[in-house]
Amino acid sequence: MALKQLTLVALVALSLGACEENRYRGSARHHIPIPAATYALMSEKGMSKDQPILIRSYKKESELEVWKRKANGQYALLKTYPMCRWSGQLGPKIREGDRMAPEGFYAISPAQMNPNSAYYVSFNMGYPNAYDRAHGRTGAHLMVHGACSSAGCYSMTDDQMGEIYALVREAHNGGQRTVQMQALPFRMTPENLAKHRLDSNIAFWKNLKEGTDYFEVTGDEPQVAVNGGRYVFNAGNGDPAVAQAVQRKRQQDETQVAALVARGTPAVKLIYDDGDQHGTFKRTLVASGSDTLNRAASWGSRDVGISRPDALTAGPRVVVLDDRGNAKATIRAESADNEVVLAAVAAAAAKPEPARSEPAKPEPARAAAPAATTQLARVQPGAATAAPVTTGSFGTASAESEPFYRRALSFVPLIGAPGGSQASAPVASVVPTTPTEVVAPLPPRRTDRLRTTRLDQPATAFASQPATR
Repeated sequence: MALKQLTLVALVALSLGACEENRYRGSARHHIPIPAATYALMSEKGMSKDQPILIRSYKKESELEVWKRKANGQYALLKTYPMCRWSGQLGPKIREGDRMAPEGFYAISPAQMNPNSAYYVSFNMGYPNAYDRAHGRTGAHLMVHGACSSAGCYSMTDDQMGEIYALVREAHNGGQRTVQMQALPFRMTPENLAKHRLDSNIAFWKNLKEGTDYFEVTGDEPQVAVNGGRYVFNAGNGDPAVAQAVQRKRQQDETQVAALVARGTPAVKLIYDDGDQHGTFKRTLVASGSDTLNRAASWGSRDVGISRPDALTAGPRVVVLDDRGNAKATIRAESADNEVVLAAVAAAAAKPEPARSEPAKPEPARAAAPAATTQLARVQPGAATAAPVTTGSFGTASAESEPFYRRALSFVPLIGAPGGSQASAPVASVVPTTPTEVVAPLPPRRTDRLRTTRLDQPATAFASQPATR
């Protein structure tokens, strides 16, 4: 009986050891396999491990996508990963130490892969690229890595990062010289462009959209160059029919943006306390605390904790802009989701004005803003308000408040093609809205050394680290 018990204990120990080894710690990280479920998904979609891939990341939505080329030569979406952490604000990285994650078109070569990263495994995005250098931008070692901590990088869970790393490695092994990464502020939809039309980065974002439009119309990665301080796509190699199709999509999007503006979509700027994370992780953070999220997300990384968790508990501040781009109201939304932001703005518009100290002339009755049918965000009292918020700016306009043509013409800078649009039906989006859920197990881990970083720590504590990341 004792011998049987000892044998059982030994078998259990071996099983646990094998399970732990399957997570590929130490030098085994060079050989992280693509998970069987992802192999099955590739087979279902007509893909193979050796075919080229393309990566797209979105800050506002906190998602990262992996696209893979099929046998017909076109890319199709393989998988969407919820992002555990990104830092800074929407907009490009400008200088070392600004905590901004880069935006632009980057190329990942085999030399940029790092299986010995302190943050499980990682790859260097290649910042600064030719565009960044043309604008005098500084910084180095900007990575996509494991752990749930960011100081200018895109941070995934260790399990996610192991899978993404393996997909990039196998594409390189299959002959792809560089993997294109399209790092974007948000999905380039008419809704996002309408809300951010007066942001100071809008010209840069519209330049990025030229490349993403080509990708979405053709299903092929654009050839990227830099000329005159701008990204240039497919210079000298353009098929006229393809160029016309891309232009039609651009005009259709711009027509939709103009219609959204005419219907009263507010111009806003989002200001984050320090970046964001996907809602799947935020719910864990709020419900169970940063230690629980840290154990689940970064079992194989150096223990750095969740970066600035106090910056993640609330959504961004929404600055409502007037027609000149000046702030006229600032409110707090529960998240950066489009519906939640619009609900927060509508709630602020419907909020009664404070009592005046002196009698004022009676004003014409205003139409109340329509009640939000989606989740209402909290509107924090005491937020800075530069001017009273009225429905004439982002609610239902009347002939006395602001003529239809004036609001429609306010969007003219976004209309790129002269002569108007000959658009037909809008192009359907190829990007799904529901992310693939990635659930990481919770292995035992010591908690006595777990730590988190805070907003009050100096910026130097988060400066870019050497390439061991």
